[in-house]
Amino acid sequence: MLLMGAPSGMLLIRADAGSEIGTGHVMRSFALAQAWQRTGGRVTCAMAETIPAIADRLQAHGIATAQIAGEPGSDDDACHTCELALSKKAVWTVVDSYRCGPAFHRAVKNAGLRLMVLDDDGRFSEYSADVVLNQNLAATERLYAKRGPDTLLLLGTQFALLRPEFLAERRERQIASRAQRILVTMGGGDADNATGKVMEALSALHGEIQATVVVGSGNPNAQELAHAAARLGPGVRLEKDPGNMAPLMVACDFAVSGAGSTCWELAYLGVPMMLVVLSRDQQEIARSLAKRGVAVSLGWHANLSTPELISSIQALASDPARRRAMTGAGQKLVDGRGAERVVEFLRNHLCR
Repeated sequence: MLLMGAPSGMLLIRADAGSEIGTGHVMRSFALAQAWQRTGGRVTCAMAETIPAIADRLQAHGIATAQIAGEPGSDDDACHTCELALSKKAVWTVVDSYRCGPAFHRAVKNAGLRLMVLDDDGRFSEYSADVVLNQNLAATERLYAKRGPDTLLLLGTQFALLRPEFLAERRERQIASRAQRILVTMGGGDADNATGKVMEALSALHGEIQATVVVGSGNPNAQELAHAAARLGPGVRLEKDPGNMAPLMVACDFAVSGAGSTCWELAYLGVPMMLVVLSRDQQEIARSLAKRGVAVSLGWHANLSTPELISSIQALASDPARRRAMTGAGQKLVDGRGAERVVEFLRNHLCR
């Protein structure tokens, strides 16, 4: 039970955003930050690498930002993060970065700070945090066999971190007999330009499909994609760094997406999805969602071919029964209370 009288205090989040790593780490931490704020707490987000639009967005929501000195994950980074957390009297330090590994975590713990680490695939050799949060469908204790004896685990989609704009949308969906409206979103970065590959397929589906293509604030191919959209004509609309993705998700019949945190937003809203694996940590997400009937996995981005994309899009567009089943399966997985549950857990453990 949540201890309503307990002060929330300061939450320090250590996460980065950039064209190579995308914006997913910061944006899911943003969801946690907003949930923390709703209990009266304050939040600072410390970043060694960022995108101006992301920093501006955090600050617009009352989240302070701080620039971390040193290479991400380095001893200097750990030292600066600890100094910042101590100076702000942070009651929890949250680390969401693959570049901040076991040595970084130990440094935070040795400074006497409470630590929660966000993780996706159990990649580290050890976990010494007070809490490890893995919001993914395939999260199991087995991934964290090398955790400390006092390390607690928050595992599974019941802890999926969603921002308020998604929770504000209606979840009821109309399933078109033939899908025509597609949302294409590969996250805030997409350095390998998977978006461009999908747009090549869209060019062959001219007249069959109306597509909204989202280009994130860290996408290095934004100008090239804008020219491609213009060549494809009125059937393809480019959205550059939209402030609110939720209405775009609600409006589409299905999405072609990277297999990151966006999956849980799509699942909550009941959006059928085709997933492109953009990084190592997304492989198991795509596989597990396909196994549960929530998504179609298109596999590793570098192996995608235009004929395969065309065939897969046409197949899902013409299969309303499958899309209806995907909607139901996704909404069963994610109920939207994940950030609330995590904050409740963190607040209750302030008294232990």
